[in-house]
Amino acid sequence: MLVELDQLEIAVRRVELADRLDPSRLRSLADRLEGKFAQVVHSATQRGDHQMTANSPVAWVASTCSMSPTSASDRLCVGAQMEHLPKVADALSSGEIGYQCASVICHLRDKLGERRDLLDEDLWISYAREHGPRNLRWIAQHVRYMLDPDGFDRDGEEDYEQRYLHLSAFGNMFKLDAVLDPETGAALRAAIDGLSKRLGEGDTRTPKQRRADGFSEVVRHVLDQGTLPRRNRVRPHITVTTTVEGLRAETGAAASELQNGSLISSKTVQRLACDGMLSRVVKADSMVIDVGRATPSVSPAQWRALKARHKTCGWLGCDRPINWTSPHHIEFRCHGGQSTMGNLLPLCYHHHRLVHEGGWQIVKAGCDLKFIPPDRYRAFSARRRWGEVAA
Repeated sequence: MLVELDQLEIAVRRVELADRLDPSRLRSLADRLEGKFAQVVHSATQRGDHQMTANSPVAWVASTCSMSPTSASDRLCVGAQMEHLPKVADALSSGEIGYQCASVICHLRDKLGERRDLLDEDLWISYAREHGPRNLRWIAQHVRYMLDPDGFDRDGEEDYEQRYLHLSAFGNMFKLDAVLDPETGAALRAAIDGLSKRLGEGDTRTPKQRRADGFSEVVRHVLDQGTLPRRNRVRPHITVTTTVEGLRAETGAAASELQNGSLISSKTVQRLACDGMLSRVVKADSMVIDVGRATPSVSPAQWRALKARHKTCGWLGCDRPINWTSPHHIEFRCHGGQSTMGNLLPLCYHHHRLVHEGGWQIVKAGCDLKFIPPDRYRAFSARRRWGEVAA
């Protein structure tokens, strides 16, 4: 056995030194080795090799072979089922089908339990040749549902227990990592897809940026509706602490902060102040001596009037519905702009951000409005990554 492995290492070394290789043949060889590996680790656990370390078979394979537990479990399942699927094993070793397709067939047989003998090897090998792993997995799910609906339901509940959502700080940004159940995932995708199309010809955002902005709009819309459960007798909202100098972006002003301590730019504060609830807090020597009542920068009556005047976002060519916009002060409040109907324009999240953080200007020209881009767009290096910034 050692001689054979030495010969294999020599062959692998020759492959590594080769200048040009056929990718499909190389993939086929790798798949065949994966199949052999699955059989080897299964045989090893059947002999009890894992018992020497007091680990489970999966933990032993993962530790010994530097694999993730998921990958180790997959190989053990394939190795075990290959003993009962000789035609599939032959199709894999001959390169007729790939390892991923063989894995789908093996896992299906494993899940069918008492009905595993209903699996027709010749039929599934032909499916694998015709459809590939992705569509084969879809076919396997439907067959599992038809042959073992109760088992399918149990698997669904087991999968549901694996759901999670992590939201963590990532430099000055936030990173979202989640595993969602099919229903929730489909609902979230439908909501985001409906908000991630391009907003006019001048929309230069990438698809993933539009999806991120769509997700932001969903969250903001839910907060604006005021229907979420109260916490500490207050509806969920964003709290920003700033100063008059910070709102005006004066040099030397203290940084504005969100409730979690994250710093935000004065331009972002100015945008949030367009339609936020403002509460005055007076301090003397760091002591609070007066707290004013929170008042909206735009009254409900003015917002109703804006809805009557506009059906969509006020940006030229944008069709985002009025209920998905927020009132913008054409002359910024920090520059003395008043909350009057002549100074208000409804803007969607993307275009509202373009005006404040993006440097665009909206200028009145008689009865018309002109949308003026910044002198030049800021160019960010493609090499810059948030992970590097966070590090």
